[in-house]
Amino acid sequence: MRPAEKKAPLEPDPPEAFRMARELPLGRHPILEVFPGLDRLPPGRSIHPDAQVRRRLFSHTFVELVDEDMWMYVAPWEVPAIARGRWRPVVTPGTDCIVVGDGHFRTSLPLIVYLDIYHELCHILQRHDGANLFEPGLSYVERPTEVEAYRFVVVEARRLGVSDEFIREYLRVEWITDREHRQLLSTLDVPLPPKKR
Repeated sequence: MRPAEKKAPLEPDPPEAFRMARELPLGRHPILEVFPGLDRLPPGRSIHPDAQVRRRLFSHTFVELVDEDMWMYVAPWEVPAIARGRWRPVVTPGTDCIVVGDGHFRTSLPLIVYLDIYHELCHILQRHDGANLFEPGLSYVERPTEVEAYRFVVVEARRLGVSDEFIREYLRVEWITDREHRQLLSTLDVPLPPKKR
């Protein structure tokens, strides 16, 4: 469970047209089978200025639902050096695939899944532009790819009227420290929480 789900504050839902085929079995599926209409929602139309690039993104990307306790990630085309000995990712040479934990897909708040899937789609576009998504030597919150993808979904969250509190909790992922979390908030211009008296 993401921290944003613990408090369950009243927050806007994703756009009414956002769909999730939560009944799909584990395995690999075209992204628009898993998230019908994802390409027609506002972030799907603004994720890249070139309509041809967008069409290719949504027609050539897959989602692999896996029986693992995890969120989402873009499957690498080969095992990255930073994963060796620590993590066994799904590897999809030459195929764009977003790996999604079954529990996250079936039970997380739709708003969180909505933000997550567009974050990962940003990563696929970055990889097509030559970026290394698993760049060694940089902390998670310093990677330009992560900052850019988070910035995209923070802008979308604000467009939907999501509170700063919810955004702060959304950005609090378990693999970063409190200091890194504050750094990420600062980088993305998300106000720090008010100091307790």
